[in-house]
Amino acid sequence: MKRNLLFIAVLLMTSFAVIGQITTVGLIGSGTPNGWDSDIDMVQDAENPNLWTLDVTLVAGEVKFRAENDWAINWGASDFPTGTGVQNGPNIPVFAGDYHIEFNSETGAYNFLVESPIGLIGSATPDGWNSDVNMYKDTTEHGFFLLTNLVIGEAKFRKDDDWAVNWGAADFPSGIGVQNGPNIPIAKAGKYYITFDTLTGAYNFTEKVDFEFISLIGDATPGGWDADTDLNQKANNPDEWTADVQLIDGSVKFRANHAWTLNWGGTEFPAGTGVPGGDNIAVTAGTYRVTFNTANLAYNFQLMEAFTSVSLIGSAIPGGENWDKDLDLTQSTEDPVIWKGTYELNEGEAKFRANYDWGINWGGADFPTGVAVQDGANIPVAAGRYKITFNTLTGEYNFEAFVVYDQISIVGLNGPASSWDVDTYLTISPENDQIWTIQGAQLSTADPAISDNGIKFRANSGWTVNWGAKEFPSGTGTQDGPNILCTVGTWDCVFNANTGEYVFTLSSSTHNLLDPSVISLFPNPVTSELNIDLSAAPATKSVNVMVYDMSGRKVMSNEYNSQMIRMNVASLQTGNYFIQILSDEYMIGKQFTVKK
Repeated sequence: MKRNLLFIAVLLMTSFAVIGQITTVGLIGSGTPNGWDSDIDMVQDAENPNLWTLDVTLVAGEVKFRAENDWAINWGASDFPTGTGVQNGPNIPVFAGDYHIEFNSETGAYNFLVESPIGLIGSATPDGWNSDVNMYKDTTEHGFFLLTNLVIGEAKFRKDDDWAVNWGAADFPSGIGVQNGPNIPIAKAGKYYITFDTLTGAYNFTEKVDFEFISLIGDATPGGWDADTDLNQKANNPDEWTADVQLIDGSVKFRANHAWTLNWGGTEFPAGTGVPGGDNIAVTAGTYRVTFNTANLAYNFQLMEAFTSVSLIGSAIPGGENWDKDLDLTQSTEDPVIWKGTYELNEGEAKFRANYDWGINWGGADFPTGVAVQDGANIPVAAGRYKITFNTLTGEYNFEAFVVYDQISIVGLNGPASSWDVDTYLTISPENDQIWTIQGAQLSTADPAISDNGIKFRANSGWTVNWGAKEFPSGTGTQDGPNILCTVGTWDCVFNANTGEYVFTLSSSTHNLLDPSVISLFPNPVTSELNIDLSAAPATKSVNVMVYDMSGRKVMSNEYNSQMIRMNVASLQTGNYFIQILSDEYMIGKQFTVKK
């Protein structure tokens, strides 16, 4: 019985083991002077090779840390100014300012220390009366702002970490600070967005609450001014909320928790910065991807166009040298603006186009990744086999080349050779050069308390390319990921060198491991009811459906007698889950996301 790869997606780890010392760490992103084009190298500590520092001026934008000027090892997170970066984590949002940045490549911990002439000090601040919490410069000449946690106590503003120039007043949460004025009483503990104007002395402390709902409301929305249209909180950035909404000509506002207590308006469209209690936002009819950021109040209405097809065309298409042959891309079931395809391409040029017509086409001068624009340049393509991804909303595209390795092996203290130096090789599939298999591999149980226990996959008997993850018996390995904590037994294994997906099954197992494309989950993300379409899977009398959270804990389990299943997941919290379906003949898995 032929075995294909079982896909169970896993949550990225907050830390990962790196075999071989990192020689460079850099900062990259739209917030840096070099943008996303190149890294700004950090300085390695002379005593601790895992510590890195950098003094740099940033603009408002996003950044990530990465090693060796390459994306194979990179760290990101949604927290600022401090946090813990994870492999392939989200971009770190940054404010404009002069910074001293500290980063630990072993733990992923980072800290952005802003250098500023204006700070907040007092018993209510994290550092008490001992030191200032520096504020950020805003876009005005005299304005400063800060997002920080406060306790009940007192505070003042001062200049240059010195009492020669300081401002205080008796009013809270807003008032006018004066030179040598009284301490500002902080009447309630919480997280505050604080603004201060050094020219007028005006200050304001706005408590940043946790939001259960962020919604759009107004006569341009489906619910008018009577019913909210909820946005969805992003799983990897809790400050960002988004939804695809069909609007008519009219006006809208954003508001929190289905109430007018906290609402935001603005005068700009399609993008701008929300103003608390501001004017209604005038919008024009269309279907938009709407985003709102509760941290910086930025909003954006991106017009979405519905296409019946998106394809790739050009001289790089085999048989399409005369630009007369389209290669169809497939629309993602999870995001309608994402289109994908896997194709062998020749050296040449290509463009994306919609509905097999040149009326809407996208091109760009960069390869293998870039941002295409309407009627842009032809994309220069190198010969090869690629996984192609294109975003019709942003124009972002990616041609990810398939790498064919000479060898793939299992290595580790709990592997067949009981060594990190001796490889046990897998066999390449004659039908797919990305699929590798092994049968009868003897594994022992890995002790998680011992750092060098476990196994990994690696390419060509070296550590330049290796895959690891904590999950067993199935998961998705990442470059330099943690050791796989296997258990004792005789196992068969299927490994996908392109995606890092792997599955181990006991050699005595009679289950056929099905390709994840056989199963269809919708909607995904889901709020309450998940549809599971098994019509493409082999017919069976019944299936057992099990749902696991990202820690591996089983949270749901039910038996069904249908090829079309409706599963109530309303009790699950917001987050990522994987679903495993087991019948008498096969096993299959897939990831889904719950968003409230």
